[in-house]
Amino acid sequence: MVDAHQTFVIVGGGLAGAKAAETLRAEGFTGRVILICDERDHPYERPPLSKGYLLGKEERDSVFVHEPAWYAQAHIELHLGQPAVHLDPAAKTVRLGDGTLIVYDKLLLATGAEPRRLDIPGTGLAGVHHLRRLAHAERLRGVLASLGRDNGHLVIAGAGWIGLEVAAAARSYGAEVTVVEAAPTPLHGILGPELGGLFTDLHREHGVRFHFGARFTEIVGQDGVVLAVRTDDGEEHPAHDVLAAIGAAPRTALAEQAGLDLADRETGGGIAVDATLRTSDPYIYAAGDVAAADHPVLDSRLRVEHWASALNGGPAAARAMLGQEVSYDRIPYFFSDQYDVGMEYSGYAPPGSYEQVVCRGDVAKREFIAFWLGADGRLLAGMNVNVWDVAEPIQQLIRSGAPLTPEALADPEVPLASLLA
Repeated sequence: MVDAHQTFVIVGGGLAGAKAAETLRAEGFTGRVILICDERDHPYERPPLSKGYLLGKEERDSVFVHEPAWYAQAHIELHLGQPAVHLDPAAKTVRLGDGTLIVYDKLLLATGAEPRRLDIPGTGLAGVHHLRRLAHAERLRGVLASLGRDNGHLVIAGAGWIGLEVAAAARSYGAEVTVVEAAPTPLHGILGPELGGLFTDLHREHGVRFHFGARFTEIVGQDGVVLAVRTDDGEEHPAHDVLAAIGAAPRTALAEQAGLDLADRETGGGIAVDATLRTSDPYIYAAGDVAAADHPVLDSRLRVEHWASALNGGPAAARAMLGQEVSYDRIPYFFSDQYDVGMEYSGYAPPGSYEQVVCRGDVAKREFIAFWLGADGRLLAGMNVNVWDVAEPIQQLIRSGAPLTPEALADPEVPLASLLA
């Protein structure tokens, strides 16, 4: 039983932390709930930062998880603009940047991730950007509009989801865009060589230039202004602004300082948690981008940097903190919108893990479903492109572990639900 006099502390003011606080109250917890946010903004969702808000289609207020007044109404104690700087598991205390010491009975770490930085000359120039926080998106939104008006040029390091979504947004404003990517295709580590080219073609049709097989070596500037980007193959790309979109690193400093177990950095890092999202300390949990969880269905330790992980992981951790039986077994899921293409991806199929990719539908028209099959015929992942209402059966097929035939998956006359029988 959870004592009404207990204090539950959540470190991290993103979606995972906000949904965890909401769930504690929804499940009847009457003790203190303290939410520590290192940003001054109330907790917000991140997908709009590279999608609707960046495109100018959504207003700033639309990104927030709850109305500001909700926190007081739900008796959630907010510490905005205050980073947690020290965690003492033995004393069960968290110290904030202003010296405030908070004692907890149970703690949730939802500290998220931060953009990886380019380690090259020129990164201190004013025209070098990252995209992770609302303040980043506000600034970049203005930059893209200005580039569009002035026929300016944005050069992006990285052809992952953030890089491609910003490229699409920049082209919608009319900016010139070049994407530099070390791999031979966009999203190579996620979609593999079979489907990465789909996004090359899509963006080239909209005027994006790609430079594959290369990395930034220097950002050239004068009087603090970006002029060009140089790559390791000797090329120089004119630029007015630069976006570093080379991935994100889990924010584990607090956990590491406290002596909590961490996951292997070679496999993504993060705070190691079990299927209940509990860390190596029985009173501390982790959820969202920072958590590397033992997945009971996929039989692997996964750290998933996507909206759905925060949306579902925060509430799961909250229920575990309350003593409920929890086994976090959600199938990884993410979505993207670029130009007139919308897609959803479910599952986990890293390079080398799958035997073949099978497609159902019309790939040329970008209306299809792709399936990543393992050597034993099990479905590892599925991606639906401009085909809707199929994410749930795809996830059910992954969860079932049933052997499937390429012929059945490729046949549009065979309902996906029928393959579950």
